[in-house]
Amino acid sequence: MKCFEAAALVLLSTPAFLNAQTLPAQATPVDPVSTSAALTVAAFDLSIDAPEEIRQLLQQHLELLRYRTVSDLSDGELDRLLTSAEQNTRELVATLGYFAPVIHIERLPLNRADRNRQIKLSVAPGLPTQVVEVQVNFNGPIATDPAAVVQRRQISDNWSLRQGMRFTQIQWEAAKQQALRQLTSQRYPAGHLGSTLADIDPNTQQARLRVTLESGPAYQLGALVIKGLQRYDADWVIQLARLEPGTAYSQTQLATAQQRLADSGYFDSVFVSLDTSGDPLAALVLITLHEAQLQKLVFGIGASTDSGPRLSVEHTHHKVPGIGWNAVSKLRLDRNDKSLGTELTAAPDANNWRWAVSGLLQNQQLGTLDVTSERLRAGRSKTDEHIDRNLYLQYDRADTLDTTSMQPLIAQAISANYAFTLRNFNQILNPTGGWGWGAEIGGGATLGGQHDPFARLLTRWQGFLPLSAGRIALHASAGAVLSKADANLPSTQLFLTGGDASVRGYGLRDIGVTLADGSVTAGRYLAVGSIEWQRPIRINGQASDWESTLFLDSGAVANQAADLRAKVGIGAGVRWSSPVGPLQIDLAYGVAVQRFRLHLNLGFTF
Repeated sequence: MKCFEAAALVLLSTPAFLNAQTLPAQATPVDPVSTSAALTVAAFDLSIDAPEEIRQLLQQHLELLRYRTVSDLSDGELDRLLTSAEQNTRELVATLGYFAPVIHIERLPLNRADRNRQIKLSVAPGLPTQVVEVQVNFNGPIATDPAAVVQRRQISDNWSLRQGMRFTQIQWEAAKQQALRQLTSQRYPAGHLGSTLADIDPNTQQARLRVTLESGPAYQLGALVIKGLQRYDADWVIQLARLEPGTAYSQTQLATAQQRLADSGYFDSVFVSLDTSGDPLAALVLITLHEAQLQKLVFGIGASTDSGPRLSVEHTHHKVPGIGWNAVSKLRLDRNDKSLGTELTAAPDANNWRWAVSGLLQNQQLGTLDVTSERLRAGRSKTDEHIDRNLYLQYDRADTLDTTSMQPLIAQAISANYAFTLRNFNQILNPTGGWGWGAEIGGGATLGGQHDPFARLLTRWQGFLPLSAGRIALHASAGAVLSKADANLPSTQLFLTGGDASVRGYGLRDIGVTLADGSVTAGRYLAVGSIEWQRPIRINGQASDWESTLFLDSGAVANQAADLRAKVGIGAGVRWSSPVGPLQIDLAYGVAVQRFRLHLNLGFTF
């Protein structure tokens, strides 16, 4: 039996399937077993005897169920509905790959306990149909273009409904759409599906699939047409978009350009598209922009278990008079940190590098010490889709008040630094797979009465390992400051750990070097590791937006690598996948301090 897309076998287009998809809210099918007691008036009760997969499909889409709420349904009308229900059931079961099911519908005799007419639907699906042959054909320039060899191979290799797999209508449609997306995402944006055929033999339970992709002409990027600019130069937009005329069309390239423009902060909305109505060899790239306000003021309030209540005020000026740079100034107040800072950033050059200068004045509780610090920084940065880079010179000064002196200990340093962050996560806001790696490398000298050289190294890694039930999340960090033992280094160049995002079960920056008087200060060596088992929480058998977690954290800080002694935190928690990132709620037990601590955190940062 052969069937083309318009044939009755293509069940997504059958009246029964369409009716089921467009059911009004009040006629949504429900489980008769679980809800019959709640219905005061019903035309009949229906029980379905079938494998779970088929039973759920019929409960959701069987047309007969639409008439359960018709209280004046006569016996004759019900008999006619049962006749059509058998064909409707056959069509629905076929979408799962069962083309020769045995279907039996009967009205059960009434007894005194029955409040409604009883109907039983039994389905024995038989053997599922398996795919025995797949042909993916190409028509148009893609079929002969040497530059498209890799693209043709990728489309064929990535065909999702493979030989040996069970044929289902959903997988058949998904496989065709995936192939079409791969065709139109690179070089051939006007491509479309040609002839498609699912040749089903219900006697042998075999399916032979044939698909032809019509490529249309290959497109190359032409000139950029920019709309919506009032304050900024078009040359700056062209530099940031980096879409060179004459290059082959790539949907990924356009999406990346759109993201770069959106991430610049200068625009409230960005839309980048290709005009396929003109010359394919010089297709216009349309960039529609809506500029952000020249200045904005943002007030923020929040709270965390680490820092308590938090208040922030942020002012942004997108084009500072005289220099045209972007300026962001921020005041932040919370229990442990008070800071005032500003950063000025130039527009990116042709290679997407930006000059930036910044200053920060901050008062922090570092361990048990009160530290007032100043930082001045100047350098260049570059942000791409998967990697951030930063080159800068930095001046640090830290005034530290300890428990034995009324006068602060002053330390100053100047350093040259390089930092990068490489991200390969499957999602930006709420990753569940992939990995990320970052490192900071710097060197300089202390200032003041003694000039001692030092080097500072810090690296961090995070990754996810999939399991049959959830995933394992791993995190590790290590740092070292190399210098003379008596070098007077600013504490802001040293290390502390503990808190929501490092070692749970301990307060923010509570893990450091313990001095003779019991105070805790920053140290020269850092080691942190964490392992977490994340599992989805299922509701009615379906994975929800919530996950449960079990975790083990450990971290240590010391002035000598040999003195590193891990402090451990263990616990459990839940995660909610919110629109702005994961909400983390954890209860952790700090083994070293022998007490529990609640941790709340929102968002993912790496």
